[in-house]
Parts: sequence; C-alpha cells; structure tokens
Amino acid sequence: MMVESNGALFNVVLEGPEGAPCVTLSHGLATDLTMWDGLAAVLAGRWRVLRYDARGHGRTPSTPGDYTLEQLGADVIGLLDALGIARTHFVGLSMGGMVGMGLGLNHPGRLLSLAVCDARAVAPPDYRAAWTDRAAKVRAEGMEAIVEPTLSRWFTPAFGRHDPSAREAVRRMIRRTSVEGYAGCAAALRGLDYLHRLGDLRLPVLFLGGAEDQGAPVEAMRAMHHATPGSRHVVIPNAGHLANLEQPEAFHAAVVDFLVACEDKH
Repeated sequence: MMVESNGALFNVVLEGPEGAPCVTLSHGLATDLTMWDGLAAVLAGRWRVLRYDARGHGRTPSTPGDYTLEQLGADVIGLLDALGIARTHFVGLSMGGMVGMGLGLNHPGRLLSLAVCDARAVAPPDYRAAWTDRAAKVRAEGMEAIVEPTLSRWFTPAFGRHDPSAREAVRRMIRRTSVEGYAGCAAALRGLDYLHRLGDLRLPVLFLGGAEDQGAPVEAMRAMHHATPGSRHVVIPNAGHLANLEQPEAFHAAVVDFLVACEDKH
C-alpha cells in the first residue's frame, strides 16, 4: 500500500498479527523492501512487521534534490504516525542502520530497540568521496553502470556460486532504484556523523554484521559497540555487506534472539 509521509508517498508492507509489538525493517541504498522477505517471514508469526521502500527505491517515487539522514528519519516517523504505531523495534541494514541510529538519538521515545546491521557511524573522507563519485557515475551513465561493481563490494566471492538466483535478485533491486533516489540518498550518507553521539543511546542496541563486510568492516562496528553502553555485537562468519542474504539463518537467529531478549526485559 502507499502511505503519505513527510511530503512524499511510500510503498509500505505491513504484516503479522494486529496488536503485536511492531518491528520496522529498513533496507540499504540501492535495494528495497524485498531484501527483507526472509526475515519478515520469520518475524511475522510473532511480531507486527513494517517494511517500506525508501525515497526513490523499489516502488516509492523519488523526490528531487539531495536528501539528509534527518529527512530519511522523518520519513519513518511520518509512516509510524500515519499507521498509528507509537513505538517500534527497528532493524536497519547499511543506510537503514544509519537511519536507525538517527532515530535512536533524535526520537528515542519511538523505538523499543535498535539493531544496526552492516552499517557505519561516521563518514571518513574516502567514504564521502566514494559516494560523490558513485552519484556522479549514475547521473552520467545510469544505474546499470554500478550493478556489477556494487555486487563485487557487497558479497564474498563464494556467494551465489551454488544459487545464482540470489545474486540476480539483488541485480534487479539495484536496477529498480531510481537515479534520483540513489544520488539523493548517497548525499545523505556523506553527512553521516553519529559515532561521537552513540554514548547517548539509552535503549537496547545490537550491532550485527558480516565478518567480510567491506562497506562496514568488523573493526568499525566494534568501535560503535564500544561507544554504545550495554550494546551487543555479533559477527556473522562467511558474510559480506548484505549478511541477511548471504547467511540468512545466522542473521535471522541473531535478530530474533535480540528481539526476544528485549521483550523479556519488559
């Protein structure tokens, strides 16, 4: 269904038992809500699961101009308000994890817990430069120009060798992303600067990532964990940047274990 939020329309999927605690799943740049199909199926028997396509991704139209992480966070708050969801667990991967950190810091009363997956908390100069270059490339050559380079960064060499359909599904997600949406979100990632604020988080936090993630290396996520009081850190072996797709059983188990532990405390 399409839901209006923060001056834009968003493609949203809401499933699972009404009245159950909500879990919101937020995808990464150049993917869409279908990347969460596996986890949503696991969660929807116990939780109310909200997924959405970010601006210019999947079936959500793009809006012009550069976006900010604060704007992407406001998109989520608007969706929660429109759907009557007071508080939610939040699971975000890559860009989604960055949005989640912003929500936890700026809207802490709306989150029950936060799982930050395969994401960074700060944008060093080389990281900012890479997003500037990629945005310029897609504006000049279209999304097809980054499909294969992106796959090579996101996954270990072994991924898809026995099941090439999984890699093909990710190719389709990248191709479905609009140039405007990709470039707008790339601008938001360049402004990432949450590491020095993570000590202010006052909710249950899980940092979860692949052991071979090039985009959010283990040492970067470990530093985020050390900066966040009481947080958990789980590393998934034999997984790259989209750990939920490369090692789904281990990823899903870590998320479910964290959510159950959060609810046992209430």
